[in-house]
Amino acid sequence: MNEVSIIPYSPEYQPDFKRLNIEWISHYFTVEPHDLEQLDQPETYILPNNGQIFLAKIGDEIVGCVAMINMGETGFELAKMAVSPNTQGKGIGKKLCVAAIDYARQLGVKTVWLESNRILTPALTMYARVGFREVPSVPTPYSRADIRMEMTL
Repeated sequence: MNEVSIIPYSPEYQPDFKRLNIEWISHYFTVEPHDLEQLDQPETYILPNNGQIFLAKIGDEIVGCVAMINMGETGFELAKMAVSPNTQGKGIGKKLCVAAIDYARQLGVKTVWLESNRILTPALTMYARVGFREVPSVPTPYSRADIRMEMTL
């Protein structure tokens, strides 16, 4: 496999960001209205207040992504992580996750959290390996979210 590089978002990558997430979400769940808001308009729903999107690139192909969303007092949400099916299992998700956490650390963020679903065992295992721990759930806009994990930086 060619070398994976992690790059920051720029508007030309919005179609890749949306494609990867729609592919991932629709494989397991139903794409919800809040997903489409964020995927169609990341400049409005993700990037303000030091939000960021990281993309995994192999050659000229975008094969993965993750977003860091500034949620104010609750910290940053790690969200919209997706890796192309033909490159899953190669550590790309972990590289994206580590890049996002490093970014939050550089900003002085104290807490990073995420919401997921218990059927996504490989993802949950990876999150635990990088330092996330399960915490009690709170109200969420996603019907698919049945687990919340958090990391103190």
